[in-house]
Amino acid sequence: MLTHLGKKSSIRGVKVKAEIMDQIHIKDLHLRTIIGINEEERRNRQDVLINIVMDADTRQAGESDDIEDAVNYRTITKRIIQLVESSQFYLVEKMAAEIAAICLGDTRVERARVTVEKPGALRFARSVGVSIERGRDDV
Repeated sequence: MLTHLGKKSSIRGVKVKAEIMDQIHIKDLHLRTIIGINEEERRNRQDVLINIVMDADTRQAGESDDIEDAVNYRTITKRIIQLVESSQFYLVEKMAAEIAAICLGDTRVERARVTVEKPGALRFARSVGVSIERGRDDV
């Protein structure tokens, strides 16, 4: 059974080495958009809070120190901002899926975990949201 990334383990007696994946984090991206199913939600922009973790092998960028070898998180973030601020999704699930697709648009990104929250959407709760995970097989 594989228990530690990057360490040799065995599955049914066969030695394997797990792929080590580095992570790129975009934390607390705070944007405003039209999102929701109620009439008021369709009229007024609401806050959304987005957190993203992208799995990618960053070793080449770490060795070369060249942006061409890196996942350009600034470019990805700009695309996400443009999508979210111009969208009018009904569901946070759809927004999260579209954000994951943008992340996976960079072929160096193997997996993307996206959380989209609507702060203050529920009475007595700080926020409500959804977390999804998508990989290369999903694009």
